[in-house]
Amino acid sequence: MDQQLKQEGYFGEFGGSFVPPELQEVLSYLSEQFYKFRDDPEFKEELRYYLSEYVGRENPLTYAERLTKAWGGPKIYLKREDLNHTGAHKINNAIGQILLAKRMGAKRIIAETGAGQHGVATATACAMFKMECIIYMGAEDTRRQALNVFRMELLGATVVPVHKGQGRLKDAVDEALDDLVRNYKNTFYLLGSAVGPHPFPTMVKHFQAIISEESKRQIVEKEGRLPDAVVACTGGGSNAIGAFAHYIDEPSVRLIGVEPDQAPSLTQGVPSIIHGFKCLVLLDEEGQPKKTYSIAAGLDYPGIGPEHSHLKVSGRAEYATVTNEEVLEAFQELSRTEGIIPALESAHAVAYAKQLAPTMSEDQIIIVNLSGRGDKDVEQVYQMLK
Repeated sequence: MDQQLKQEGYFGEFGGSFVPPELQEVLSYLSEQFYKFRDDPEFKEELRYYLSEYVGRENPLTYAERLTKAWGGPKIYLKREDLNHTGAHKINNAIGQILLAKRMGAKRIIAETGAGQHGVATATACAMFKMECIIYMGAEDTRRQALNVFRMELLGATVVPVHKGQGRLKDAVDEALDDLVRNYKNTFYLLGSAVGPHPFPTMVKHFQAIISEESKRQIVEKEGRLPDAVVACTGGGSNAIGAFAHYIDEPSVRLIGVEPDQAPSLTQGVPSIIHGFKCLVLLDEEGQPKKTYSIAAGLDYPGIGPEHSHLKVSGRAEYATVTNEEVLEAFQELSRTEGIIPALESAHAVAYAKQLAPTMSEDQIIIVNLSGRGDKDVEQVYQMLK
């Protein structure tokens, strides 16, 4: 990809920054600071320290022997983001951005969250660095993820329920962006998904690429070669772009994103602008972002990251959908077979890997990115199964 286009925040035709002039000034400064510190040896050393000593990286690439046997076909490996501190991949990005915010002199941090894991990760980072923390969360999601709301508040964050629209992730992003426009002089927006105006998608990918950096090295150590496929769930797209990043230039590796069949942005979306950037978006008859629903709050978004949109249109990555029933079955199967309770988001990837396995041979390998653990979802699943 052309380096200049990448620097301007475009992935093919997708990305960019479509925001008011005063906000563009803030984003341009953020971009400048990100590129300045990203390769700074002191910044990199501090980031490595916290990822190791606080987050607990590197995390394992676990061979799922019983799952492999149960499904037949290829070897199944699980990249264990569920073992990170706070229970998901979100902390990778939260630590990276909070270190950047610290260098920029920020004292007030805002964030959006759907499933609550990014909110928890942001609140955790703010507690550590003694920063004010405001988390916007859809009112419907605060009900579905009440445990995570309590965790955020326990960590010192103020959780603001958003009642507009459907009270879900899109509405939380709306409110966070409105806050940033009003308070940009003293506020750092710690965005959790690979979405939004430039430089957010590029920043989030940079901090989440640690997932594939590790898995690529680990699979070569274990198997002596690259995997045949990497599978990850896609909502806003942060765990998937992190899981794909170091394989994008490896054409032998299939990259497969999995989304809910009721929020199929990549499989049914059209190019449009949402939240200040261009991507594939689900639109209604009036050309407005469509109402979506997923049992996994973190995937309940009518758009998708711009790089995923480009990977889809260019054909480099494949995207598929699974049903709620398939997700619940995968949630239970992984729990019973391997003793690992996955997040509902991650169970989407597990559900599709189960469909993919019979189409592949025993000498092939699938890496499933287990983006988070299911503690936060157990009560919700209990109610649904009842």
